[in-house]
Amino acid sequence: MGAGSRHRSVLRLPGLAHPAPAEAGRQQALPTHGYRTRVITTGIAPSLHVAYKHTDVKQYFKEERALRTETTINDPTDFQSRKALETLPQLRATGTRIHEQVLTVERVSHACSLGQDALAQLQTPRQQDGQRIPALQFGDPRVLALLQALCRFAHLPAGFRNRDLRPHVAALLGRDLTTYSRGAMTYDLRRLRLHGLIERVPRTHRYTLTSFGLRVAFFCSKVHLRILRPGSAALLDPPDDLPHPLRDALRLLDQAIDQLCAAAQLHPEAA
Repeated sequence: MGAGSRHRSVLRLPGLAHPAPAEAGRQQALPTHGYRTRVITTGIAPSLHVAYKHTDVKQYFKEERALRTETTINDPTDFQSRKALETLPQLRATGTRIHEQVLTVERVSHACSLGQDALAQLQTPRQQDGQRIPALQFGDPRVLALLQALCRFAHLPAGFRNRDLRPHVAALLGRDLTTYSRGAMTYDLRRLRLHGLIERVPRTHRYTLTSFGLRVAFFCSKVHLRILRPGSAALLDPPDDLPHPLRDALRLLDQAIDQLCAAAQLHPEAA
């Protein structure tokens, strides 16, 4: 979404039945086969499709002029216990939260830079209101695994639980789930909460990402995955003939420094 672009959100709610007797709500279980996300590009007009049970979120460029976000809820029981007309406001509110969350994630992921002070604060242990806040060191593999796992749940309005996040952190660390205990996950959730990256949903055991947490998770993950990891591999001499622009640039830098040292007679052999 560039500057000056128009955005329109549409919520469709087909399949509502006539009013039914009131029924207590219940927590919906995760879908058996997980969530599905497809990014389809046709020509120069990309479209995004996110499916959850019988609900679909679609994003595309309407007539190549405006970004349009559509949420179609084909079965209200995807989010509540019954189908009834009086639940329409609740479904509309759910659709609005979905739209807002999708757009927030896209906006933050597009511009997720962090200032030096924010980075320094994350990596420094401190005391606040009598509580010790452990540091979140950027180079720590466990911290990187935590932040990358958080990106997986950034688009979920209902947030996540300890048991939702823990398997993904363990997998990113390359460890068996039994070696990354629930207690360790609880400790890491506390670290994230005290640093303001996540917040607990009142009267539940669920957490949601804050706007600051979104920026930190996206920024650190992008820097590690797109810059540091491929860049560190380029510092080595690979056994192939493929072009490596960063390695070649560093060699030119080394040569320039050698020339400066030679001109200043700083090399050992010049002494």
